[in-house]
Amino acid sequence: MPEKQIVLKNCQMINPRDINTYLARHDFKALAKAQAMEPDEIINEVKASGLRGRGGAGFPCGSKWEAARNTPGDEKYLVGNADEGEVGTFKDRYIIENDPFTFIEGITIAAYAIGAKQSYIYLRSEYHRLRNLLENAISQAKDKGFLKHVKIDIREGAGAYICGEETALMDSIEGKRGEPRYRPPFPTTKGLWGKPTVINNVETLMNIPNIILNGAQQFSQIGTERSKGTKVFSVSGDVAKPGVYELVLGSKLRELVIDLAGAETVKMVQIGGAMGRIVSSTMLDTSLSFETILGAGGVIVYNESRDTIDIVLRTMEFLNKESCGKCSPCREGTEAMVKILQKFADGRGTPKDTGLLEELSSTMMLASLCGLGQAAPFPVIDSLQYFWHDYESRIK
Repeated sequence: MPEKQIVLKNCQMINPRDINTYLARHDFKALAKAQAMEPDEIINEVKASGLRGRGGAGFPCGSKWEAARNTPGDEKYLVGNADEGEVGTFKDRYIIENDPFTFIEGITIAAYAIGAKQSYIYLRSEYHRLRNLLENAISQAKDKGFLKHVKIDIREGAGAYICGEETALMDSIEGKRGEPRYRPPFPTTKGLWGKPTVINNVETLMNIPNIILNGAQQFSQIGTERSKGTKVFSVSGDVAKPGVYELVLGSKLRELVIDLAGAETVKMVQIGGAMGRIVSSTMLDTSLSFETILGAGGVIVYNESRDTIDIVLRTMEFLNKESCGKCSPCREGTEAMVKILQKFADGRGTPKDTGLLEELSSTMMLASLCGLGQAAPFPVIDSLQYFWHDYESRIK
């Protein structure tokens, strides 16, 4: 299946530093149409489209907006999450580099729909070089009169992986150490500074102008029953053509990693970043959708020369280092997993160790405070399932 570009349609087609090149193609028509609608009409259109969050969790976008809209209060916030700290994910960077104006238009529509007069773009520290590009785009949009109802400011993260989690992100914007908050209450009722807040990632907001301009029905006609629209993927690893690709949801993994990215031999594919799922080469016909396997869009391909234990060990070392330490299941669990996996890497594993990995995984998934600890065991349990022989060969 060839690419279908909705989110990426302007990339390489406009000058990201000149709003006039964007206006020549679109002229902020979606914003004009949205501002002629009632906020509830916009929210209902987004709900009807079936758009789900593209940051990994897949929560229905319209329902999130509706919850914030219906929460009493004059002060509300909209956050465009451009943190993108997930391993192997670089699609949002590519989007901002090539089309910051659709992103800004999406923010403006979302802010109007929920009743937010203040919006923030949360930019990961490693993307500092994109700040000037975004500030230039915001300034040009303001000069053209498109930001009359919302103020957009940029806040940079401090390089913490945990701040990709929305409640830790809010702590960071507030000037605190980024740590997950207990939920409920959820951000849509008590978010930034205790006010109703909606947080959407870059790719999610990039879909909004298209939905408003062309209607929910057109958007919902593509994809699967529960996964509407397209998904942008970042593909890296052992492929001939690493890069950013946009496919209709429901496309096969094979179409992405072999047909488009040019992988010649595949041992395993990790989908969704460090906390993503690992699949074997026998699963290349897996459908890429929220019903099956998706995540934030990072896809890393490994060929037969790669060592399974080494991959999982390095992944768990990263997650252990990036754990905020607030809850013990994640803090202690990731550290214990690193020690056990190191034994296998050194050829000192025991049958008991595989049982310990499974027991730790179960505990962490049930008891961790946030998604980092809850999803950290996925690479371990998947590798145990599909590459048991690699563990067995390292048992002393």
